[in-house]
Amino acid sequence: MESLLYKLVIKQLGPVLIPLTGIIWLLETFLWRKSRPRDTEAPWWVTYSVVAFPLLILGLIMVVVVQAYGFAAGLLLLIVLTGGVWVLDLLLLRRARGAGANQPWWIEYSISFFPVILIVFVLRSFLVEPFKIPSASMMPTLLIGDFILVNKYAYGIRIPVINRKIIDVGEPRRGDVMVFRWPPDPSLDYIKRVVGVPGDRIEYRDRRLLINGAPVPSRKMDDYLSKERMQYMQRYAEKLDSVEHEILVEEDTPSFIQRMRSFPFQDNCNYNNGGLACTVPPGHYFMMGDNRDNSSDSRVWGFVPDDHIVGRAFFIWLNFNELGRFGSFR
Repeated sequence: MESLLYKLVIKQLGPVLIPLTGIIWLLETFLWRKSRPRDTEAPWWVTYSVVAFPLLILGLIMVVVVQAYGFAAGLLLLIVLTGGVWVLDLLLLRRARGAGANQPWWIEYSISFFPVILIVFVLRSFLVEPFKIPSASMMPTLLIGDFILVNKYAYGIRIPVINRKIIDVGEPRRGDVMVFRWPPDPSLDYIKRVVGVPGDRIEYRDRRLLINGAPVPSRKMDDYLSKERMQYMQRYAEKLDSVEHEILVEEDTPSFIQRMRSFPFQDNCNYNNGGLACTVPPGHYFMMGDNRDNSSDSRVWGFVPDDHIVGRAFFIWLNFNELGRFGSFR
């Protein structure tokens, strides 16, 4: 799904404002400024255009970078630009202006925003990152509209943007709720529960989950009322190792699982009318949604490699539809 920023900058405002402000900027820089009397200020629309043009170009570059490499890459670009301006002003521009001269607006803004952007980048790259739940695939644990926090160091310290692990802190465990880059399209972030770790034999047949040949313990609970679908769904308490959590199933839906596309290590999986059986390859994880019959997960598109891991989800901090949803979850 295209972001609102992409639609606004690229598709709507960009084709009109960038050429218009660019022409005004060129005329002001090379023609009007030279012909205007020294004590005469430029018209307001010229001043605004001269300021807006570089900001629109920067916004365009930011959108392209974020779309291609992710939000962290966009923040890194801003840090390089604003930090570069700060260093340039510190070493050269400040001396050239002379004592008492005002800073140009672009230097003032860059120096002001640089530490803020740097702090945000460090926090979301190495400590915690906020996400919003867009779908019902993790019901009843997570609902549409939940704002959650993700621990970025639980599975190791990683270099931002390229996501390469440099310090090994821990590994995903069965039962963890994990955010990761979706293998078919790494620009998208997904959230599911870790069901299988490297070497596990995962079987899911007739809505029963088995790990290494042993059925995963579960017990029936009261039916769950889905407010999104306005219907009751069967709810079970399932225990993966030491983590007990709730899952939803729909007994009247087919057990057959349709593989979406080819994926790495697809020969590790066998599909039949009752479900599937997969052996998790080294360095990969098998993920499933808690809303078992309404989740596109490893049963459909395959395993999640270690270098696609974003972090472990652990805290709900807001939901505008249900203000009482606040706190940790499992």
